[in-house]
Amino acid sequence: MTPTPPLDDTPWSERLRERGLRVTAGRIAALNHLKAKPHTTATELHTALITVLPSLTPQSVYNIVQDLTEHGLIRRIDPLGDGGARYETRTDDNHHHLSCVLCGRIEDVDCVIGEAPCLVPQSTHGMRVLHADVTFRGICAACEQKPPSPHPRKE
Repeated sequence: MTPTPPLDDTPWSERLRERGLRVTAGRIAALNHLKAKPHTTATELHTALITVLPSLTPQSVYNIVQDLTEHGLIRRIDPLGDGGARYETRTDDNHHHLSCVLCGRIEDVDCVIGEAPCLVPQSTHGMRVLHADVTFRGICAACEQKPPSPHPRKE
């Protein structure tokens, strides 16, 4: 993890202020890390951030990701389908995820123009749809080369 730059010299400072959030070292460090390493859990984020912000507590990291998610600076995803939240800064487009069912590797998948999966439900049951998530599950090339595991990841 690289040291956090001065707070006002980051591209995130203006975006935080635009959304009514204070610019803090924790928020800047979290955004920088998630930009460099998307699909990170809060626990992984805490482990990375304490190298530059040793006083940062796990609860502080949970508060940071909650605030950043609520204000649209990051997106909370569950591409492994295991209930484990992961976070990414790629919020400005409609992309999906591909996860390996064996090793858990996660990759972004851009939508193919004209061939998007069903993202419009036949019935909304009186609700306004805010977001649609599609996660493709497969086996990555590295796992494909390994002998079969007796305990594959849950789908």
